[in-house]
Amino acid sequence: MSQTQLITISQAAIAKVKEFSKTEQKKSAGLRVYVAGGGCAGLTYGMSLEDTSSNDDIIIETAGLKLFIDPHSAKYLQGSSIDYLESIESSGFKINNPNVSSTCACGKSVSV
Repeated sequence: MSQTQLITISQAAIAKVKEFSKTEQKKSAGLRVYVAGGGCAGLTYGMSLEDTSSNDDIIIETAGLKLFIDPHSAKYLQGSSIDYLESIESSGFKINNPNVSSTCACGKSVSV
């Protein structure tokens, strides 16, 4: 699996992660992106700031940001993109995943 084809992240999302890293006072933080079991559709996305990667992580570096993805999650995230959206109604990270076959009514979990 090519790391560059695994997942992409927009400039807006990179800027927001760096802003959060600064607020949390994490100098070399990376963003862990993962898929976990749960939710009414079966899988949920998660993200967290982390200082270091695990031994088996796939590490993608882009624009000074490291993305940490475990091999299990990589299977589900192949070809996905991460964006950060702000609107009057809400703001937050959005993962666009071409592998999703269905989502739950609330949009918080997916089936791949």
